Amino acid sequence: MRFTLLDRVTAIEPGKSITAIKTLTLSEEYLADHFPRFPVMPGVLMLESMTQAAAWTIRLGEDFAHAIVVLRSAKNVKYGDFVEPGKVLTVTAEVLSQDETTTKVKATGTVGGRTSLTARLTLERYNLADRVAHGDALDARVRGEMRKLWAVLHPAGRGVGATRPVVYGTAVGPAARSLSLSAAGSRQGGAVTPPGDVAPLAGR
Repeated sequence: MRFTLLDRVTAIEPGKSITAIKTLTLSEEYLADHFPRFPVMPGVLMLESMTQAAAWTIRLGEDFAHAIVVLRSAKNVKYGDFVEPGKVLTVTAEVLSQDETTTKVKATGTVGGRTSLTARLTLERYNLADRVAHGDALDARVRGEMRKLWAVLHPAGRGVGATRPVVYGTAVGPAARSLSLSAAGSRQGGAVTPPGDVAPLAGR
């Protein structure tokens, strides 16, 4: 099973900070055992949600330079409220410092404005090409998959008041989107659909 423990990125400053959400649903399989009569999101998965959020701001801050971004250590982990089905876990992560291979992050998880989890994380980033034979091809594949997933987590210009889309560290303004739509219409020889009526593209 592939655990993508974020549903949407609501705000991001690449390489500096990120805010994302995870909505817990009763259909998630692990809740059958955790716990049968009191289903709540396991603490380790709450921590994983924060790690995934932190990894995204790191990737966007360096334009996906490293294929792999993983958790090296978690310190000062403190849990507060439970995350029950139907609740939304809002995760924020702020980069504190970074060197050539590691990034230190302060992360917080809240539910309904109340703190559910806080931690200091250290994430490591690297390329498989530096560690295994034929790693270049694997790195390229991982980067491609991460770019596809990013398009799902933070779609460009969906809905009124949506967060301005970020394309690998560069915010895309309305003029650029308008130009892109006009060019697309010219190539296809058809009328340009107004941005508000554009159907969202499949993210994967």
